[in-house]
Amino acid sequence: MRIVCVGGGPAGLYFAISAKLRNRDHDITVVERNPSGVTYGWGVTFSDGLLDCLYRNDPQSARRIFDSPASWGNQEVHVRGTRRAHLGGYGFAIGRKHLLDILVERATGLGVDIQFQREVKDLSEFADADLVIACDGVHSRVRRLYGEHFQTGVDVGRNKYIWLGTHRVFDSFMFAFEETTAGWIWFYSYPFNADTTTFIVECSPETWKGLGFDGLGPDESIKLLEDIFAHHLDGHSLMNPMRDFGKTPWLEFTRVTNAVWYHDNIVLMGDAAHTTHFSIGSGTTLAMQDAVGLADSLEAHDDLRVALEDYTEKRRAAIIGLQNAAVSSTEWFENVPSYIDLPITQFAYSLWKRRGDYPLWRYQLHLATQVATLRRLRRSVSVLRHGLRGRRRMKLADGRDRVSPARCALE
Repeated sequence: MRIVCVGGGPAGLYFAISAKLRNRDHDITVVERNPSGVTYGWGVTFSDGLLDCLYRNDPQSARRIFDSPASWGNQEVHVRGTRRAHLGGYGFAIGRKHLLDILVERATGLGVDIQFQREVKDLSEFADADLVIACDGVHSRVRRLYGEHFQTGVDVGRNKYIWLGTHRVFDSFMFAFEETTAGWIWFYSYPFNADTTTFIVECSPETWKGLGFDGLGPDESIKLLEDIFAHHLDGHSLMNPMRDFGKTPWLEFTRVTNAVWYHDNIVLMGDAAHTTHFSIGSGTTLAMQDAVGLADSLEAHDDLRVALEDYTEKRRAAIIGLQNAAVSSTEWFENVPSYIDLPITQFAYSLWKRRGDYPLWRYQLHLATQVATLRRLRRSVSVLRHGLRGRRRMKLADGRDRVSPARCALE
């Protein structure tokens, strides 16, 4: 089959790898508009579920991805720099560029043709392709060309946010809320390598405008944010990936849905098909699971239309829970002033359960986590549990080129 992936992010590259592992005769081209090695963004987060999926699907690239990830065994919530609560939790992260480098090398080694700095304006140049995969992001040009067929829905979030980085490395996943004369502003941060942390700042549009960000240049904007979060940065600066372009990339989150995921031989994948709010950290997970799911469906069905229908049905079912959680999380952060004056332990728990309700024992565990001795015990148990899970998946994959990915894309 002749397949073209429009977009060289995690979705397109990992699909190319997954499809080649299932059928080496596939002729696959990945087209990416950016130069090789150029990407925007800092770290991407992984869950144990995604790592299990990657080890089942392609142990070779999974080993490299998991070779030296940053990790954390706690989440901290700070309010006004003086109140603090703990949430527990465990996670992994890797630099987006490092992840893409691994996937590019693996795909190339399997015979995938990756073409950088190639802008796709229409699909006439791919008239000979049996399948075209639109994995060109939230603002997908391919999807927009056929928007009436995909029945795309686009909802723009209320809050302003910006992705930055810093060399201030925190031990925990951090949420920190600071009050200014113009209202509340906060950041989320997590390390993704030995010396760099993703630092996402968010606030309401009223606070953003009241602080003057609508009239500040890149350097002035970063300086103001450094002043606001000086207590947390401990003398470290913030890094703006768009500084050299003279931009301060404040954004509003764009929620994308599509009633239909395929049209003729064109299919949507990753952010082109669906987006979930960055506050639940699932974008890369869903993109790579989409990739495995599509590769599985193509392997299982000779008829392309049946394969695309199978992929759509299974992936819709798999993501619905996260989509609902993402909407709830978005709404929680758009209403921070409604919760911020709660006692810190209650506020932190409200933040924790923003994705949905939890059983009563979760709150009891949350209260126990505020006690240093019990928090250390919880962290030790969590580290042990995740370590055992990691060893099991590595043992499962040991000595094999590819492990059966059954159910991988549905976890």
